[in-house]
Amino acid sequence: MPSPLPALRTIRLAPAAERHLPEMVAIFNDIVAHTDAVYTETPDTAERRALWCAQRHAQGYPVLVALGPGGAVLGFASFGDFRAAWPGFRHSVEHSVHLRADARGHGLGGALLAALEEEARALGKHAMLASIDAANHRSIRMHERLGFARVALMPQVACKAGRWLDLVMMQKLLGEGPPPP
Repeated sequence: MPSPLPALRTIRLAPAAERHLPEMVAIFNDIVAHTDAVYTETPDTAERRALWCAQRHAQGYPVLVALGPGGAVLGFASFGDFRAAWPGFRHSVEHSVHLRADARGHGLGGALLAALEEEARALGKHAMLASIDAANHRSIRMHERLGFARVALMPQVACKAGRWLDLVMMQKLLGEGPPPP
């Protein structure tokens, strides 16, 4: 069966703008309702997603959207500080990639993640982390293909819909050498 998506080469990655918020919220809420990829049962709102974007931008961090023909949002991605309250972690970021259900499995997540890696390297970040539900084998395989390594399995650290969920932590080092002064 052919993919319902246009070829990856026709998809454009761009900074998220206010006009993208309704589609970003719809993607996130579909993930909340139908998967364990995010550990919440609370739907998102345009106001909360706008605040999230503003906080990322205030930190100098990207929020990217993947746009199909006609400007439809197929997915979005960003990263933020890992354990922000502790300055020793300042060179590490944790990312998130969220795709529309019909956009999964076509290489779009990898394209967004590769773009995030470039942004993180440009900002001098050393490590990129991913927190992935242990049953999300597709995401784990994508991260492995992109050079991420499993660094932890955390059994039953979250719950959703009355079930315990296991978390896999994955990491990729973006550079070598000692930390900057």
